[in-house]
Amino acid sequence: MHRSGPVDGFSLAYDRSGSGAPVVLLHGWPGDHGDWRDVAAILADSGGADVVVPDLRGFGESDKHRAEPSQAYSAQAQADSVLGLIAELGLRRPVIAGYDIGSRIAQRIARTAPDSVRALVVAPPLPGVGRRVFSEQAVMEFWYQAFHRLELIEELIDGDPAAVRSYLTYIWGHWSGPDYTPVDSELDRLAVAYGAPGAFVASIAWYRAGSGTVASSLAEKAPAPEDRIAVPTTILWPEHDPLFPTEWSDRIDEFFSAATVHPLAGAGHFSPLEAAEPFAAAIAGALAGTGS
Repeated sequence: MHRSGPVDGFSLAYDRSGSGAPVVLLHGWPGDHGDWRDVAAILADSGGADVVVPDLRGFGESDKHRAEPSQAYSAQAQADSVLGLIAELGLRRPVIAGYDIGSRIAQRIARTAPDSVRALVVAPPLPGVGRRVFSEQAVMEFWYQAFHRLELIEELIDGDPAAVRSYLTYIWGHWSGPDYTPVDSELDRLAVAYGAPGAFVASIAWYRAGSGTVASSLAEKAPAPEDRIAVPTTILWPEHDPLFPTEWSDRIDEFFSAATVHPLAGAGHFSPLEAAEPFAAAIAGALAGTGS
């Protein structure tokens, strides 16, 4: 992997492949740049895309500083590092794709630096959930976000590769669609990366910064029409994501002025791996200006 210069003391590791129009792919939790391995290969092999896939702050081979989460690991702090990488590599208005926390970071970039982005291609989370995040079914799924804010994590999981492997296996298995089985070798690789002392705590600094879905949904308010995200946006909504049911896509127009929602049949939460070809096709469409 390559390494960027630091932004606010954080340097990002990243992969780069292919040539052509720029694309930046932002991963989720609990993953890293490997979440995009299939999509990146399709885009790079097509001959039309320069694909950059970073490990976000606190993940993979990127820096994992012990710092105040609300300052160092917030959505804006993560966005600043990605924008710094885009500037350093001279990427001219890339298409930015993301899912899970990568989706929220992509949306933050489009909201705060719209001129730096050609288009978004994102999967949930998306705004508009509101207090539905406290429905009985949602509470059963989002328990982990409260758990991640407890110091008990340091005692039970951080620095223990076996405990990390068990936790990741549960999360990847439970959030996947019915026809997808996580690859054991990839779970082993992630367990090593997340199992190093301090690595798991760094990965959940996102939640401790108050950037998770529960906190974000409580704080969100539909903006005025002129303040909606105006960057052309393609939203890919998985059919079987237990965290984000398809009915939660009903308020997209209150937050985006140029967005379309497309279903991902059969896919669960880990959509770049579960639906790599449709995801790559949506990104190619955004590059060609034929997306939303």
